[in-house]
Amino acid sequence: MKVLAADTCTSSESVAFLEDERVVAEWTLSSAETHNRRLLRSIHLLLQEIGWSLGDIDGFAVTMGPGSFTGVRIGLTTIKTLAWTLSKPFIGVPSLDALAVPLATGSLPICTLLDAQKQEVYFGHFLPDGRGGVSLLNSYQVLPAKSVADKIGTPTLFCGNGCTLYRGLFKERLGELFVEAPYPFHLIRAGFVGKIAVSSLLRGESDDPISSVPIYVRQSDAELSFSHPLPS
Repeated sequence: MKVLAADTCTSSESVAFLEDERVVAEWTLSSAETHNRRLLRSIHLLLQEIGWSLGDIDGFAVTMGPGSFTGVRIGLTTIKTLAWTLSKPFIGVPSLDALAVPLATGSLPICTLLDAQKQEVYFGHFLPDGRGGVSLLNSYQVLPAKSVADKIGTPTLFCGNGCTLYRGLFKERLGELFVEAPYPFHLIRAGFVGKIAVSSLLRGESDDPISSVPIYVRQSDAELSFSHPLPS
């Protein structure tokens, strides 16, 4: 099974091609250039390097958020369109799960955090099974960083760009309960997005590329403005 996986939920972009669970190629880049200018180009360049074509792909996967509203929409729209056009299975993967899975061979609970702007973070709290799988302890949330610290009562492994952004706060409030993952684990890697997707595809599961929607957790500024219009 050949799978194309991608992530565009933050300023970094990641694209990977997998054959079953083996990562054949992966490209992860942090750049100021917007995702709509580089995602298809990255896919094309990697396809050339490995000698595959889009017609060879058996399934498509992408992170569905939470994360940057614009980034999530670009990635989801692009990958859903490819899957629908080629009539291939599609899998949507929560971004916070994709961050947690690389750390799931240990025993510590995992706290995945992505910057949500407005001094808040998208928060996922997971228990690892020690074999690369995770279970979500509660629903995804958007919280002030200090509120995340209030939820931690045991040594916990932190990762994600929300962790690096509020590292000082967590160290001060949590002390030895705050265990920071090495820097590469703060980035969402498309290879792990693909790993999650392959497991689902092998079980015969897939999502509908037409009806699948982003995981926003909170409303966008535009939605908030529409819901609460300014007084005339």
